Amino acid sequence: MSAAEHAAERAEARWVWIVAAIIALLLGMMAYMSLHWITMPPQRMETVNPGTLHLAGEFVEANLGSASEADGSITVRLIGSQYSFTPQCVLVPADTPIVIRATSADVVHGFSVTGTNVNVNLVPGYVSTFHARFQQPGEHTMPCHEFCGVGHAAMWAHVKVVDKATWARLAQQQRRLSCAERS
Repeated sequence: MSAAEHAAERAEARWVWIVAAIIALLLGMMAYMSLHWITMPPQRMETVNPGTLHLAGEFVEANLGSASEADGSITVRLIGSQYSFTPQCVLVPADTPIVIRATSADVVHGFSVTGTNVNVNLVPGYVSTFHARFQQPGEHTMPCHEFCGVGHAAMWAHVKVVDKATWARLAQQQRRLSCAERS
């Protein structure tokens, strides 16, 4: 064996060890994280029975839409189901903390609100919570971004952001708001 062949063999052996070490490190990280998630599940995971959403609890139809809370924030509750969101249009005030609480009645859905950082997955049996703030009045579309069946392409809703004065006037008339009540 020549000196050049011997040097090439040593270089190849070094790279084999480097690649093996990287693979071992990645496998070790996967094992550690798997054990971590098994022993320490996510905190505050809320569950809900998707079969009884419309019958009792937080997601009954009379409780869906936007509502003012005692701390000045707004809570939006909605349900995704094949192939629509309920309510179909959400009304919120500008420059106000918004808490979105949503779930799915049937399959995995998701929604994103165009022009914002709102991006939420809805999994049947779990309540998804997202905090947001819409800076300016305007209208945004809210399409479903998880394929949920043949009607998926038509599954979208709207978010209408109104100024605080308009919101305050409408909130005095009714506790739960959606775009249908807007006058």
